[in-house]
Amino acid sequence: MHFRAKRQVFGVSNQLRYSLEFGSGATQLLDEEVGALREIAKTLGKENWNFSGDPCSREWGWVDPTPLKGFENAVTCNCSYQNNTVCHVVSIILKGHNLQGVLPPELVKLPYLQEIDLTRNYLNGTIPAEWGSMQLVNISLIGNRLTGPIPKQLGNITTLRKLTLEANQLSGPLPPELGNLVKIERILISSNAFSGELPMTLAKLTNLKDFRISDNHFSGKIPDFIQNWTQLEKIAIQGSGLEGPIPFGISSLEKLTDLRISDINGTSSDFPPLSNMKSMKTLILRNCNLTGPIPAYVGTMAKLKTLDLSFNKFVGQAPSTVDNLSKSNFIYFTNNLLTGAVTDWMLKRGDNIDLSYNNFTMGSYGQCQQGNVNLFGSSSTVKNLSGPAPCLKNFRCPKSLLSSLHINCGGKEVTISGVNGSTAFSEDQDSGGASKFDLSTENWGFSSTGNFLDNHQDSDNYIALNKSRLTMPDFDLYSSARLSPLSLTYYGLCLWNGNYTVELHFAEIMFTDDKTYSSLGKRIFDIYIQGKLVLKDFNIENEAGGTQRAVVKNFTAIVTTNTLEIRFYWAGKGTQSIPVRGTYGPLISAISVDSDFIPPSEGEKKISASIVIGIVASVICVIFLILGILWRKGYLGRKSTMDEDMRRLDLQTGSFTLRQIKAATNNFDVANKIGEGGFGPVYKGLLSDGTVIAVKQLSSKSKQGNREFVNELGMITALQHPNLVKLYGCCIEGNQLLLVYEYMENNSLARSLFGPEEQQLKLDWPTRHRICVGVARDVYSFGIVALEIVCGMRNSNYRPKEDCANLLDWAYSQQVRGSLIELVDPKLGSEFNKEEAMGMLTVALLCTNASPTLRPSMSAVVSMLEGRTVIQNLT
Repeated sequence: MHFRAKRQVFGVSNQLRYSLEFGSGATQLLDEEVGALREIAKTLGKENWNFSGDPCSREWGWVDPTPLKGFENAVTCNCSYQNNTVCHVVSIILKGHNLQGVLPPELVKLPYLQEIDLTRNYLNGTIPAEWGSMQLVNISLIGNRLTGPIPKQLGNITTLRKLTLEANQLSGPLPPELGNLVKIERILISSNAFSGELPMTLAKLTNLKDFRISDNHFSGKIPDFIQNWTQLEKIAIQGSGLEGPIPFGISSLEKLTDLRISDINGTSSDFPPLSNMKSMKTLILRNCNLTGPIPAYVGTMAKLKTLDLSFNKFVGQAPSTVDNLSKSNFIYFTNNLLTGAVTDWMLKRGDNIDLSYNNFTMGSYGQCQQGNVNLFGSSSTVKNLSGPAPCLKNFRCPKSLLSSLHINCGGKEVTISGVNGSTAFSEDQDSGGASKFDLSTENWGFSSTGNFLDNHQDSDNYIALNKSRLTMPDFDLYSSARLSPLSLTYYGLCLWNGNYTVELHFAEIMFTDDKTYSSLGKRIFDIYIQGKLVLKDFNIENEAGGTQRAVVKNFTAIVTTNTLEIRFYWAGKGTQSIPVRGTYGPLISAISVDSDFIPPSEGEKKISASIVIGIVASVICVIFLILGILWRKGYLGRKSTMDEDMRRLDLQTGSFTLRQIKAATNNFDVANKIGEGGFGPVYKGLLSDGTVIAVKQLSSKSKQGNREFVNELGMITALQHPNLVKLYGCCIEGNQLLLVYEYMENNSLARSLFGPEEQQLKLDWPTRHRICVGVARDVYSFGIVALEIVCGMRNSNYRPKEDCANLLDWAYSQQVRGSLIELVDPKLGSEFNKEEAMGMLTVALLCTNASPTLRPSMSAVVSMLEGRTVIQNLT
C-alpha cells in the first residue's frame, strides 16, 4: 500500500505543508537524526518513543491521533527531500507529559528542526545556548521549572517568529541581542523573574504582534519605543515592575485589540490617547494612577467586550456613550471618584457592570445589587466605612451589637473545635459573579469584582473545590474556598467598636503537591484590612510549606465605625496558565474575627455620669503634671522640634536604639573614644552583627545641637557616594542624639583628597560639587575648603613657583590675570563642567574676602552654588 498524507504544522508556517511517504521503504529518516532523537529522549526523560518503528511513520508512539485536552505527542517530518526519499524532523511537540529532564542541547543535531514545543512539563535547567545556531521558527516552553537568563545566542535565530517562555523561573535582564529577532511576532515571557530595563534594541522588532511581560521584576518606565510596534495586536504589562506614565506614543498602535496595563507605579497622568483603536476588544487600564475624566470615545469602541478602568482616580461622570457598547460583557469602574446619578442605561443592560466605591448619587435605587450591577459603596458617605452603606437602608443591626464574625468562605456551615471550645463558621455558598454584592442572613456580606480572562469558558466558577479528601485538621473548612480574579471584599457589619483579632485561613487546593506541571502554579495577591495593606505579594503555598496544607495569618484590626473591611486584591502577579489558563487571583478558605475586649452587655450596671466626669478630670490632671515634668527636663520640646525637622528633611536613614549603641560602645567607654569636636565626642563601636561603627554623640549642653544634628543628617544623606563615609542611621531617645557612621580607620576628608596616591579617593566632578554644597561651617573656612576641593591641593602645604605664600594667594593672583580656570585639579582632565568650576572658584574667593563685611552669608553661598541666585561679582 502506498499513499501520501499531508499535515499542516502549527507554529512553523501557515503556508507550509509537509508530505509524508509510507510503505515499502519509500522514505526514511537519516540515521544521524534517529540517533539525535534517542539522545533527546534521554535528556528530556521521554521513555515511550517507539524506536522499533520509523519516527516519521506517524505510528503510535510518535504521533497521538486523538490527543486529550492539554496533551499532545507529535514528531513531524518533511519527507519531500531527494525526490521524496529522504525525511528530516521539522517539529517536536510534547505537551503535558510531565517530563522531568532538562532542555536538550542535542536539538542542534536536527538541522531542519523549526519547532520545539515542550509546554507544561516538569523540565528544569537552563535554555541551551547551542540553540542559537539553529533555524527555529517557534520555541514554546510554557510551564516548566527553567532557571537562569535567556542566552544572548538566541538573538542569532533570525528565523524565530514565536518565543514563549511563560510560567518559568527565568531571571536576569533581557539580552539586547533579542533586538536582532527582526521577524519575531510573539514574545511571551510573563510569570518569571526578569529584571532590569527593557533593552532599547527591542525598538527594532517592528513585526511584533503579541508582547506579554506581566509578573516580572523589571525596572524603569514603560518605554516610548513601543510606538514602533505598529503591527502590535496584544500587549500585557501587569504587575511587571515597570512604572508609568503610559507613553503618549501608544496612540500609533492602531491595530491593538487587547491592551492590558495594570498595577504600575509612577506619577499620575490623564487617560492615554486611544481614540484610533477601533478594533479594541479588551481594554484594561487598572490601578495605573490615572486621573481626570474618562473620555467619551471609549464608548465608541464598538467591538469592546471587556472594559476595566478600576482602582484609578477618574472624576466626573461615567460617559453615557458607554451605552453604545453593544458587544461588551464586562464593565468595571470600581473604586474611582466618579460622580453623577446612577442612570437607567447602567441598570438595564445585561452586562456585568461594577460601579462600587465611587461617588454616584443613588437616586431611587435602594439596593446594593441590581441585576448584574454592583452598586455597593456607590455613595461618598460610605468612603470612611461610617456604618452600613446607604444602599443597605433596609438592613437593621440587632439591638445589641456583635463582637465576632466567622465565615466559611465558599462553603457550607462548618463547626470546628478549638482550645476555647467549638466555633461555627457560617455558610458562604453564593455562586458569586463578575460584579456581585451578596448580603448574608447574618452580619456580613461580600463584594466580588472581575472575571477570569482567557479561560475560554462561557461562565466562571468563583468557588474552588478539592474533590480529594484532605488529610489536614478541620479539612471541611479548607475543602472549598472562594475565588476572585480581581478584587474580593468581605464586610463585617454591626460590630462593637474596639480592637479585634482577625484570623484568615488559607489552603492552596488548586495546585497539586507532586512532580507534575500542575504543581508549578504560583498564586500571589495582596491583603488589605480597613483599607491598609497588611500583606504584599502573599503566596499561600510558600507560607504553608506546600499545597493542600493550611496556614492561618493573624492581624489586629481597629473598628471605629461598627464596620470591618477585609479586601483581597490581585495585582497582576503569579501564573495565569497553570494548570490551565484562567487560574489566578485571591483564594480564601475562612475568616474568623473575635474582639480583644469583653463586650458590654445590656444587664451590666451603668456608672453614673458624675463618677465618669470625676475619673476623667483626675486622669487629665495627672497627665498634665507628667507632661510638665517632662517639658522642664527637656524631653518633650526637643523631641517635637526634632520630629518636625526630620519630617521636613524626609530622610531615609536607619534607626538604632540607645541600648544597641550602649552595647556597641561599651556604654560610651573612654577607651573607645576616638575624637572630639564642636558637636560632641566620637566613639568607636561594634554592632552585634560584627559591623564596626563610629558614633557621634551630641553634647546635651549644646544650644545648637538639634540644628547641627539635623543639618548633618541632611548633608550626609545627600552625599551618597562609594568613596564617602556612609551614614548607617541615628538614635533619638530621651536626651540622646546620636549619629551612627561607617567606621573608617585613620581617615578624613583631607586624607581622602590629599593622601598618598594609592590611598587617595578618585572623586569625580559631580561629587566634588556636592561636597562643596554640603560642607558648611563658617563662611571663610568654607571658602578655603571649597578652594582645596576644586584645586585638589592643601592651602597650607601649597608651594608654588610664583611669589605666593599659599593656595589662596595663588588663587587671587590667577584671578587678577584672568586665568582662574587654571586652578582646577589637573587630574580631572576635561571631565568637569567649566561653568560650575568657575562658579565655585568665584564663590570660594567671595567667602575669603579680606573684609568680613563683604563676605556673603552661608545661605547666600548655598543659593549661588545651587543655581538659585546669580553669583556676585568679585571686588
